Amino acid sequence: MLGWFLPYIFMGSAQRRLASTGVPVFAWHKIADPPPATTDPFLYVSPRVFDQQLRSLRAAGFASTGLSEARNAPTMPQPKAVLTFDDGFENVLENGLPLLLRHGWVAIQFLVAGCLGGRNEWDVAKGDVPAALMDTSQVRTWLSAGMEIGSHSLTHRNLRRLDLPAAREEISGSKKALEDRFGVTIQHFCYPYGSWNESVRDLVREAGYLTASTLRFGVNSPLTPPLELRRIYSLSSREMLAKIRNRLARKLSR
Repeated sequence: MLGWFLPYIFMGSAQRRLASTGVPVFAWHKIADPPPATTDPFLYVSPRVFDQQLRSLRAAGFASTGLSEARNAPTMPQPKAVLTFDDGFENVLENGLPLLLRHGWVAIQFLVAGCLGGRNEWDVAKGDVPAALMDTSQVRTWLSAGMEIGSHSLTHRNLRRLDLPAAREEISGSKKALEDRFGVTIQHFCYPYGSWNESVRDLVREAGYLTASTLRFGVNSPLTPPLELRRIYSLSSREMLAKIRNRLARKLSR
């Protein structure tokens, strides 16, 4: 399974069978070449590789769809895929948006509502390099291009580690903040760090979101709970194994 998303995607019959059982939701963070000092280069996909990935999806017959349709694969006459980005990085707007438009894809950015125009402090706190987040004007540019936004909480905290009132504010407060600022209905949530439990999920439902995205691997069918959508990271098997080795080495060196 680790190798099913290559720059030239869906080459094997097993991968094609997997995609035929549901809608794949792909996840990216940053569209840029990784800076030398980063501690997690696997959060970056270069514009060149991203271009290849979008071309490959088209060549495999996939069309763009949104998260509201992510569980409807059996009723679709053409295979569909959803493209998602976590955190709202500026480099996605600068490097990714032109490619999305060129290839005819619509994507959703999950924004950290309380950090617009700031930087990825949650990564910096772990020793990684800072990267700019889209500000209000840039988000409006993203929306005016036909793209979508969702919530990634207020401040990118691990929701499972918060008490219920604090988690509720991260979930509900971010929805209200984004709706008030951009005048669009925020229907989709993404769990920071992919971290959630039943209590967190219930708060997402209480806030009125239609879907919530996890980091569980897989595709989505009508049987997939809408607040537990599966996603696939845009890494090749070589990159995924390197990511695992990288993180193990960091843990052992502490």
